[in-house]
Amino acid sequence: MSEPNGPDTSYFDYNATAPIRPEALAAVVEAMQSVGNASSMHQPGRQAAHRVDAARWQLADLLGCSPGEIIFTSGATEANNLALWAAFTAGSPLVTSPVEHPAVLETARAVTAGSPEDLVLLPVGGDGLVELDALDQVFAVRRGGVVSLMAANNETGVLTDLRVVAKAAREAGALVHTDATQLIGRLPVDVAELDVDLLSLSAHKFGGPQGVGALYVRRGSPLPHRPLLVGGGQERGWRAGTLNVAGIIGMGAAAEAAARGLGEEAERVAALRDRLERLVVGNLPDCRINGRRDQRLPGVTSITFPGVPADAVLAAMPDVAASEGSACASGAPTPSHVLLAMGLSRADADSTIRFSLGYATTDAEIEHAAQAVKRAVTQVRAALAEADGAR
Repeated sequence: MSEPNGPDTSYFDYNATAPIRPEALAAVVEAMQSVGNASSMHQPGRQAAHRVDAARWQLADLLGCSPGEIIFTSGATEANNLALWAAFTAGSPLVTSPVEHPAVLETARAVTAGSPEDLVLLPVGGDGLVELDALDQVFAVRRGGVVSLMAANNETGVLTDLRVVAKAAREAGALVHTDATQLIGRLPVDVAELDVDLLSLSAHKFGGPQGVGALYVRRGSPLPHRPLLVGGGQERGWRAGTLNVAGIIGMGAAAEAAARGLGEEAERVAALRDRLERLVVGNLPDCRINGRRDQRLPGVTSITFPGVPADAVLAAMPDVAASEGSACASGAPTPSHVLLAMGLSRADADSTIRFSLGYATTDAEIEHAAQAVKRAVTQVRAALAEADGAR
């Protein structure tokens, strides 16, 4: 059993953050023991720059792109902001969906604040799939602009067919951005095949350190140069500021580790996910799995336990680390905007738990979690029934 939070905790929150890979941890520790600003011209600085370049190659290998197409950032949130502020021009459409991560949705609202009519939200089906046919309707009226749709949903794991998105966008002269935070390191990716102009990612989703990420910018894309941060001109002028050398090196090590046997690892994790679903549904047949089950990430399942508040279930199984939804929206008084957009009631959205698995998930954790869920749901239901009977 992996030990991200201790030996007695089964960890099922990889979509929030994955346990750091041993290779990444070793690389970060080693890098932090060295001195050197990657922009300095002396020997320590050149050594730091060399290691940053090596990490850029490692990440490029994972994405299937050129190292020169990568801009290092503090994470996917910054990358999403940088992409949309650069790609959007008032008077042209910014097309996205209501199930995007807040890092895209809130950025989209911010960049179109002066022209809110430019923001277009595509409809979403009950299976969590964005209705991509609606793109043709958008581009029949307005051309150009930018389409920003996530590669994989952070709550349901549902995948977007980015090739269909890119084809429609190309025909309309629009740019394509994707928040691929949950996809990278989970499934094989080739950005040339995806045909996107911009792609955002965070290291900590695939076993790298927190606080570092990247934006892929396809060479030759007609993208205005609009950096969010100006100063020393680092990252070819796209992102000023001293590079996070240790974080970048750790991300490179995680990318290299994730790339090894990625297809086989995805199959293993998908089998574990399916087994968890069978055990939970077998023990609690009135629960429901959300989202398109044949078009999703291998390690994600969103399960609704009708009439049972998710926060109470999670509190009743402290030895299982799972989530009510996106950790980035934790503490919010409203239920998941993703599940509501899919048509779930507020009550059902409040009764939904996301379990996300990854590279270190074990068979023992699956068994442990399935039993813990059964006990917790049964306990909460009994408490609710007792409370109702006492009224």
